[in-house]
Amino acid sequence: MTAVLRSLWIWTASAILIISWVPVLGLIRLFDRDPLRIITARWLRRLGRLVANVNPWRLHISGLENIAAGQAYVIVSNHQSLADIPLVAHLRVDAKWMGKAELFRLPVVGWLFRMSGDVPVERGDRRKAARALLRCASYLRQGLSLVFFPEGTRTRDGELLPFNDGPFQLAIREGVPVLPLVVDGSGAALPRGTWIFRGTQDIYLKVLAPLAATGYTVKQSAELRDRVWDYMADELHRMRASALVN
Repeated sequence: MTAVLRSLWIWTASAILIISWVPVLGLIRLFDRDPLRIITARWLRRLGRLVANVNPWRLHISGLENIAAGQAYVIVSNHQSLADIPLVAHLRVDAKWMGKAELFRLPVVGWLFRMSGDVPVERGDRRKAARALLRCASYLRQGLSLVFFPEGTRTRDGELLPFNDGPFQLAIREGVPVLPLVVDGSGAALPRGTWIFRGTQDIYLKVLAPLAATGYTVKQSAELRDRVWDYMADELHRMRASALVN
């Protein structure tokens, strides 16, 4: 019963925050004359941090020194839970996010994503996916980073799923480094397939050192993809081993 009441409180508080953010972000968007909507996007990420604050989570964020100011990145993160979104929002990086188009069609949440200039992608439609990547490329050329969950869906067991090629092809074409993020603990906080939040959880986000995409051709994108996957999987296992020791 405690878990149900706690979850009802978290979902209700989160819903109130999200709904109240629509007029706030709408007003900011109205006065944000920058075509990149950087200020609007920053305020949307603030919402993510507020949503994280209503949860009984202990957040541990490390590796921020690996982010160079003014550098555009293709940012890739593993995906364990819906909790990953407010967690990654803690990074103070001017970026657009690519997400599945279904999210952008939702009322309220979809409106927020669209106002901030994030990028929807239709999974299973190659032409629309290609157009979405072209839009991402335009953002990179203007100095903005892009955030991807390259697994394409949330993992059920916490282990990394295979990565899609798209983000890595984009990094190679635009000559920007890949910045890997490793998340752990969010799957335990809000497991996939349930609306029940667990109690106080330690959730970790580690920013790894970026990997250069130069030296690869687009035909070698699978090599870069697999190199990043191995890098992130190794770090995920190290984080878990360290947590067990401590």
